[in-house]
Amino acid sequence: MANINELLQRRGARLKGAGGDQIAAQERAPLIRRIATHYTVFERVRDWMILRGHELHDFSYSETESANELLEILADSGIVTFHDGMPHSSHLPARRFLSGGWLEELAFLAAVAAGADEALFGQGVSWQAGGYGGENEIDLIVRRGDILGFVSCKALKSMMNPEDRKQRNRLMDAVHEADNLADHFGQPGERVAVLVTTDLFDELRGVPRYQALMGKASVLDVRIIPLEELGWDRLVQAIGELWIDRQQKKGNAA
Repeated sequence: MANINELLQRRGARLKGAGGDQIAAQERAPLIRRIATHYTVFERVRDWMILRGHELHDFSYSETESANELLEILADSGIVTFHDGMPHSSHLPARRFLSGGWLEELAFLAAVAAGADEALFGQGVSWQAGGYGGENEIDLIVRRGDILGFVSCKALKSMMNPEDRKQRNRLMDAVHEADNLADHFGQPGERVAVLVTTDLFDELRGVPRYQALMGKASVLDVRIIPLEELGWDRLVQAIGELWIDRQQKKGNAA
């Protein structure tokens, strides 16, 4: 059975470098899953710590308690250090982890749990096409049998603001970016997804918060995995959908 690199080489591309540290991701799994479960609190902690956009008194009591627990776990993992009682990201890889690397690692862990034969995250890919060459970084590449799937991970604001043009544009750009991955590296029937930390469904009204985004994603066959599906079981199921449709089609054809 061909591996990811061999399948990509048949498509005029190849892996560049080793990609993300899978051992580190496995070791950080409890922390990563905790961040996903408490993302709205983590989001404020991250912004407070990196951007200094919040003061501690901006947090409610329950949030402060959860924030302190998160900070303790981040410190135990070497992601955060304390100076004069204030938390700081301890080094450049730590800042990358806090800014969005954790989401790539979460997607990787979910792919493994979903039964992927192979999964790579933070992976550079070089390519040649029509006499031209280039490079892309793909947040997650998964393989099940001879089927590849691609995921673009975007750690964005949790709350959807319909009036925020920049937020809308970033979400729409993420869908087009994922579609480009499918066009460039995928084969017919292979799927792509966008994993995004934004709440995109209005449960009270029973409608998407950004209908144009969902419509565009449907037309392009890009699976959007929003904040509502960041819980572990739902995320594992969503990542598994990257290969299940084509496998079912192959089974039906047989």
